[in-house]
Amino acid sequence: MKKITQILSLVFASLLLLTACSENPEPQLNTHYSQLPNDISDLVEQPVVEVFSLTCGHCLQMEKFIPEIEEGIGQPIGKVHVTFNESAQAAAMFYYAAAMQSETGKPDVGMMTALFNAYHANAELPAEERTQLLIDAYKERGLVSPYDLDDEQKQQLFEEVTKAVDITGKGMINSVPTFVVNGKYMVITSAHNDLPSIVNTIKYLIAKG
Repeated sequence: MKKITQILSLVFASLLLLTACSENPEPQLNTHYSQLPNDISDLVEQPVVEVFSLTCGHCLQMEKFIPEIEEGIGQPIGKVHVTFNESAQAAAMFYYAAAMQSETGKPDVGMMTALFNAYHANAELPAEERTQLLIDAYKERGLVSPYDLDDEQKQQLFEEVTKAVDITGKGMINSVPTFVVNGKYMVITSAHNDLPSIVNTIKYLIAKG
């Protein structure tokens, strides 16, 4: 009887260990994350940045979860707007014009919602009407739209977008949303089933250095 009890104890202990391991498995290279072809740590200001586009529907869905991910990793997440096609480049102008007028360097939740909605909630609108929605989002918040920037602000916007172009090109980033960690690793978000697994991978890459 004592021997049977010992065996059962070992079995239960093994099961507990397996469960613990399965909850936080070590992320795998080229499965859960990839290594960027070029180090872009000189171009990004924070250890973790979300790479996104206002024109991306999946990025719209990811936006609502950013606060939870930030809480999970214990630090704020920066943002980089991609510029890998013409529509993304145009959207980047609107994003960075708002970002550079924010005290935190990122538009607040209300502004991000308005910008995303202009592209997605009104997808059937003609381009002119969508542009007007974007301009109205600025005016409603006392911000200057990209069309009304002064020369100094235009130069700043040009520099911000140029940096985004450099990050997109040097990092060879062609899909969003994703997270770049330490300027060297990119999270493969589609390989994760839930937010805790994304948090787990980001924390692993932060520690990896």
